[in-house]
Amino acid sequence: MQKELHVKRFARAIPLTVLLLALVAAGCSLLPASKSSFRGTALEPIQPAPDFTLTTQDNTTYHLSDQRGDAVLVFFGYTYCPDVCPTTLAEFKKVHDALGAEVERVDFVFVTVDPERDTPERLKQHLRVFDPSFIGLTGDFSTLESVWQDYGVYRKRAEAEDSAAGYLMDHSSAVYLIDPDGNLRLTYSFGTDHEAIVHDIRELLKRS
Repeated sequence: MQKELHVKRFARAIPLTVLLLALVAAGCSLLPASKSSFRGTALEPIQPAPDFTLTTQDNTTYHLSDQRGDAVLVFFGYTYCPDVCPTTLAEFKKVHDALGAEVERVDFVFVTVDPERDTPERLKQHLRVFDPSFIGLTGDFSTLESVWQDYGVYRKRAEAEDSAAGYLMDHSSAVYLIDPDGNLRLTYSFGTDHEAIVHDIRELLKRS
């Protein structure tokens, strides 16, 4: 019964709803992959990714703006997630391994939507299962809330009395790709094959 409820909640979470509405309101357009050399959804016109400063799983400070020269793959999730988040992190691992030497120019970033439980220590323990090089980010609620809003992230606490976790988080599931110039270039829906992401990362690295 609990699994069924969670599936229903996830079905209601529409990735990038806020961001897409904002883009439409601003007169921006989405360029489908079929009309570009990219496999993901290209965001047009090209604009800088909203900057943020958060705390890593090693208790160091991560400034997005300091990562110029590298591509940054970003996902918003939480460590107690039973399905979407571990699946996405497993895809991140496939992307990581497929890039070969080019992986040195890519950051894999996991930003929590559940700061109450996702401490740096918890993030470190969780991400180590997938790849210790992955960067887990947390911070105080106010700072994170601003980041969620900037990226159009939907997140809502959902009580789950029958779950050992105590509660679940309904959240959007999009993956974001930021180019080496610091621009938010592409998004990917849940279930996108890792080869599509690898292709787009290589395209952006070649262009920088």
